[in-house]
Amino acid sequence: MQDKHLFEYAVIRVVPRVEREEFLNVGIILYCKTKKYLECVYRLDKQRLQVLCASLDCDDVEEHLRSFENICKGISEAGPIGALDIASRFRWLTATRSTVVQTSKVHPGLCREPKETLQKLFEQLVL
Repeated sequence: MQDKHLFEYAVIRVVPRVEREEFLNVGIILYCKTKKYLECVYRLDKQRLQVLCASLDCDDVEEHLRSFENICKGISEAGPIGALDIASRFRWLTATRSTVVQTSKVHPGLCREPKETLQKLFEQLVL
């Protein structure tokens, strides 16, 4: 039996002023089909965001990030998107958009344990 599983991940970014294309990595979303795993982690550094854009409503951004978390969990607060199957929720979350909260392109990899890989990527790409 294969001990490594294919996973896909994207970096969650906050882009305060889309026209300037400046962003701050704030989280990671990771999906592993074989483990039926979809989770995101984020950390919002409000002080750093205020440097990029003093007028940014950080509470609003945090609410959007909580929505990402709720959709990953598939809970009722996530609305109709949260009711989709796990793969569809991941694809919806990582779809290209030009809003303040965006994701990078999706990247693949192999892992033994998705939760550990999620944490490692978070430490490398966000913290």
